[in-house]
Amino acid sequence: MRNPYTAHLALFGTNLFFAFNFSAVKHLLNAGLMQPFGLNLVRAGITTALLWLLFFFKPVKTKIDPKDIWRFIACGLTGIAINQLLFLKGLSLTYSTHAALLMLATPILIVIMAAWVLKEAFSIQKAGGLLLGLTGATLLIVSGTRSGTGSNVLWGDLLVLLNALSYALYFILVKPLMLKYNNVMIIRMVFTIGTLVILPFGWQEFQQIPWASYSGRDFIYLFMIVICGTFLAYLFNIYGIRTLGASIAGSYIYIQPFLAALIAMLMLNERLSLFEIFAGCLIIAGVLVINMKRKGKVIKNQ
Repeated sequence: MRNPYTAHLALFGTNLFFAFNFSAVKHLLNAGLMQPFGLNLVRAGITTALLWLLFFFKPVKTKIDPKDIWRFIACGLTGIAINQLLFLKGLSLTYSTHAALLMLATPILIVIMAAWVLKEAFSIQKAGGLLLGLTGATLLIVSGTRSGTGSNVLWGDLLVLLNALSYALYFILVKPLMLKYNNVMIIRMVFTIGTLVILPFGWQEFQQIPWASYSGRDFIYLFMIVICGTFLAYLFNIYGIRTLGASIAGSYIYIQPFLAALIAMLMLNERLSLFEIFAGCLIIAGVLVINMKRKGKVIKNQ
């Protein structure tokens, strides 16, 4: 029997790792030590290699139904390739605090996708939550520029929001697979497909990485992004969902922007204005309203 306290700790660790990613990525990008697509290739490539290494130590052999191959490919595109390319490019242009708050739109977009693709009921409650969340996201995007680490905030915010849309579509596509196959096996296949798609986009930037310019701290940040913020975070999240259920695991998404904002203040000297805090509260309120008294699943991404 799995220990629920360990599962709670794993879920907190997942969101702490995801929150740290925002600032660690910004540090590497701002210092000219990485470019977004090159970092994507490093992140996805090493995680894929570790997932296959895990398979050799603990193999779970599952035959894939030929009818599901197209769905695995679509999940690799939406959940890893498009998702991560848009996210890191958007994060390179906007503030890490903006990106963390906009990622809260993912559960709201999942509701829209579920109503459209899966024909799930769209109640007045969901409509109200959707209106709150999208209003908050819109206000955050048009909040204007300020001093900090964003070079093109509007475009960066839009890319992060498109990244959330891509992940929402991935969640809808992957749901049938999660009922049929081992979850770790799904992640391994999705990362493998996603990495192959990222490869031609990120190869040139990967070759330009100035490894000789990296300090010890820079390598620690990269380690945290790849090992903790990607590989371990995905595995911890699965463990939390299996032990506590998707609803409890999904509720941990609410602490992520607060942790990300705190870390960004310490690492990047970013500050949130009262207007941006208000916009963030609207997004959080929208997610809470949509998930009130419902048992829908929410899966997080970074």
